[in-house]
Parts: sequence; structure tokens; C-alpha cells
Amino acid sequence: MKNAMLSGRNVCRVFREGDTKVQVLNGVDIDIYEGDFTVIMGPSGAGKSTLLYALSGMDGITDGQVFYRQQEISGSSEKQMAALRSREFGFVFQQTHLVSSLTLYENVLVKGLLNQPKDPDDVRSKAEQLLGKMQVGDARDRLPSQVSGGEAQRAAIARAVIHDPGMIFADEPTGALNRENTEKVLKLLWELNENGQSILMVTHDVFAAMRGTRLLYLEDGMVLDELLLPPYREEEARNREIKVSGWLSALQW
Repeated sequence: MKNAMLSGRNVCRVFREGDTKVQVLNGVDIDIYEGDFTVIMGPSGAGKSTLLYALSGMDGITDGQVFYRQQEISGSSEKQMAALRSREFGFVFQQTHLVSSLTLYENVLVKGLLNQPKDPDDVRSKAEQLLGKMQVGDARDRLPSQVSGGEAQRAAIARAVIHDPGMIFADEPTGALNRENTEKVLKLLWELNENGQSILMVTHDVFAAMRGTRLLYLEDGMVLDELLLPPYREEEARNREIKVSGWLSALQW
């Protein structure tokens, strides 16, 4: 039986808009298992990104508890959460948030040097290896403004994994990419998961979602259903897409 790496219990998140309270997460109970490629789907406004931010500690919660490796983290101070995120989590967003004045290599290297109590030469070597693996080695000395969106996103993935995080959080990682670059990014995420990396991804795209091994459907701030899938295989992509689309249709997505 898989271990629950990340858990939420009765997670609520309420935002205020003037005198109005908007409840985005409504008592979510959720377990994210080690080694899974978990995907959160649902209609616009369902609370998908809010849930990802709540579980990762990027945002606070109004009520409930969040646990990482059986330790409660929802009551941690901001300093403690920042240290945990830096050490244990990797993040990939729709916008890459690369430092504009640093090259792709420097963006990855700085993250590694901040988090690795290792020989700096080892970190430099690892940064170079990761950029090569992400197919952006030739662009390593370019600034983010000098590369394509797909190249920047692949460099952002290298930055997210250089410190060997326990969990990668990906919020619409292909939302700003064309189909070709979407395929490249999804292949990289799939390969990371095949090698044991735990991933939690939010997406509205069936093409992206079908790479997951566990799909969760969120609506009105609650998890309504889930779909378990075997590991993704390209030769079975069409049947997998049909299965995911059928599941979503049954949920009136």
C-alpha cells in the first residue's frame, strides 16, 4: 500500500471581498500518495489552484489541517514553511518566474546552491546535466527573454528538481505553451514520475491530464470523484484520452 506523502483534512479556505465571504475550499479531505502523478481537474472557479497552494504552504488555510510525511505543517510559521518549501518542494507554474537577469544555467544553479549542502562543483555539474536532460543545454547561457516559452518552462522544471524535492507542484504548467512544447514538457514530467518523482498537477487540459496515474475532480471546493489509471504509455494514448474524456463527461465537466 502506498504511503500518503501529503494530506489535507477538512481544509477550508475563505476569501473576503469587501463584506462578502467567498468559500473556495469547503472541507476538503485529500491524500496525495508517494510516487503518484496526481492531477486535479474541475471547472473554472472550483478551487483547483487554491487547493494546490494550500497543500504546498504557498497560501494559508482558514480551517483544517495539512500534513507532509505525517507531520502537520499547517500550523507552521512562515519562516518554517519557507524552509520546508525550499528543501522539500519544487514548483512549476504557468509563468516560469525565472530571474530575468540570470541565464537559464544560473537560474538552475542558484536554486541548487541554496538547497544543497554539497560540493558546489557537484551542483554545477548537476545543473548542466539537468539542462541537457531538459533539452535546453544549448541555451544554457541565454537569458529567459532570449529563449522560447517552451525552453524557459523546461529550464524551470530543471530548477524545480535540482534539489531532489519530495514533491513537485505544477500549476497549469502547459497553459501558456503551444502543442509542440506542451508535449515536450509533459514528456519530461512523465519521465520524472517514471523515475519515482511524486507530482501534483493542476490542469484543465485532457491532453495533459491523461499523463497522470490518479485524477481528482474538484467542484464547489470539494473533491467529488477520482479516476485511477495505470502508468502512461504513448501507444495507449488514444484509449486513455477516451477514458478520461468519458469520466469527465459523466461528471458534466
